[in-house]
Amino acid sequence: MDRPTQLELLGAVRSFLEKELLPELDGVRRFHTRVAANALAIVARELELWPEQLPVRHARLAELADAREPAPVELGALARRVEELERGLCARIRAGDADAGPFRERVLAHLRASVRERLAVSNPGYR
Repeated sequence: MDRPTQLELLGAVRSFLEKELLPELDGVRRFHTRVAANALAIVARELELWPEQLPVRHARLAELADAREPAPVELGALARRVEELERGLCARIRAGDADAGPFRERVLAHLRASVRERLAVSNPGYR
């Protein structure tokens, strides 16, 4: 594996911002530096969690679409397929397919799981 990794690079920049730069700043610049450090943390968590979350999201979406398909192996292809399945689900929701009945419950379960996954990336402390 090449070193430093993407996560190590993000961590190094975040550490610099938080430990070296932030104490020297005040006001708006301090706030913006804190926002930048937080954004780096979000990107790092996404890189770390995405390979685990994406296949699970694909499986839920494929089931909702009645598409019995294996998940693409390559992460980029998997991400594109998840996006396609999400667009298809959105179209079904707009068409009223999820307004009532068992499909609605399955969609709600998927949405709850998706929100939990996204919160694990954007705000892991949120309960």
